[in-house]
Amino acid sequence: MKLFNKWEWSGIEVKDPSLRQVIQLSEVKVPHTFGRFTRKPLQKMKINIVERLVNKFMRGGTGEKTAGKVIRTHGRLQGKKLQMLKTVERAFDIVYEKTKENPIQVLVRAIENSAPREDVTRVAFGGVSYQVSVDVSSTRRLDMALRNITLAALMRAFNSKKSLSETLADEIINTAKGDVQNSYAMKKRDEVERIARSAR
Repeated sequence: MKLFNKWEWSGIEVKDPSLRQVIQLSEVKVPHTFGRFTRKPLQKMKINIVERLVNKFMRGGTGEKTAGKVIRTHGRLQGKKLQMLKTVERAFDIVYEKTKENPIQVLVRAIENSAPREDVTRVAFGGVSYQVSVDVSSTRRLDMALRNITLAALMRAFNSKKSLSETLADEIINTAKGDVQNSYAMKKRDEVERIARSAR
């Protein structure tokens, strides 16, 4: 069975041992489970990695300022899963044209490169609160990586001539290469780890 009848699931390698247990690579043609795993805790680990990427796009416009830009989707993407599946399929086509590699493998490599290993949490002790460095669980690492990749694609497509599928493909390719200059997800990973190092 091939993803979108194009991409093979066999031979996909996850090198990061902690992410290996949470990246689901079950063979599906169309990554859509119709909310089957939403009602129980920790069931999202059973959702295919491509579907989790699609789900991260289906966010309403928060209006929050991110990197100096305002992201407001006005609900255009929220809930329109078939539209996002087509966008991701087009992005994977672009990734294949540019890299001549299986786009699923390129996505996995991008997730491995952009998943932070350390983060900070606030601790209150004796009426004084301060930040301490903590290790990040594998599920949160995956969530943060996917969130930053999709957020970068949304920001670059915002008021731009480039389509969302083109910006998503560019972000996946740059992150998979480890290009810190052009990858927003890797910049965010470095920023989080730098703050965590200073809080040790």
